[in-house]
Amino acid sequence: MGDLYVWLAGYWLLTRELLLLAAAGVAVSSLDDLVFDILYFARQVWRRLTVYRVRRRADAGSLPASPAAGAPIAVFVPAWDEADVIGPMLATFTRTMRHPHYRIFVGIYPNDAATHAAVAALGDPRVETVTVPHPGPTTKADCLNAVWRGMARYERAHGVRFKAIVLHDAEDVAHARELGVIDYLIPAKAMVQLPVVPFADPASRWIAGHYLDEFAESHTKDMVVREAIGAAVPAAGVACGFER
Repeated sequence: MGDLYVWLAGYWLLTRELLLLAAAGVAVSSLDDLVFDILYFARQVWRRLTVYRVRRRADAGSLPASPAAGAPIAVFVPAWDEADVIGPMLATFTRTMRHPHYRIFVGIYPNDAATHAAVAALGDPRVETVTVPHPGPTTKADCLNAVWRGMARYERAHGVRFKAIVLHDAEDVAHARELGVIDYLIPAKAMVQLPVVPFADPASRWIAGHYLDEFAESHTKDMVVREAIGAAVPAAGVACGFER
């Protein structure tokens, strides 16, 4: 029995030390979150007490309209096996987007006939299909490189130069004023990342809830603080625009 007590005492001591070490690690790794929280709320209070007392809070609807004769914006949509979603995505985008001059380049693989058919069925002249020169799937970067080359061919053939490139995925629902905001901020900003808001799915609380929490933290707080202090702003790969 004495050996058991000794073993339990040793186990308890080891567990306590490991828990203390883990707690210290969590505390240290959370310091940056604490700093971001303090900066975020301090900035919110400061702007309410100063900036918004003399200036109206700007939003997408208050920005100047993009000129009809302005430089166009290219929208890149890489796609593999997206026949079920890309048709509605493109239809919603072209129907609701409030911007006078843009063109969507959809990267599709030669062995993905269903996605080709879904895009062709839309029949919108603002949508260009770029066929990747080799069968898929490959990486998203490889598909985007093919789309870039397709855009360059379009520029040479039509004598135009796109002002900015905006990235989207085949399942995205873009805000109607997204391109207007990006058009307004570029070239004053080399890159623009708009907040991404995942849809809540009651049937998938674990996965959907994780995305909701992650983007709420990252895109409504961290990204705001990073922009304010001049730190790097990470791109989400969707709803982000880059100066051409």
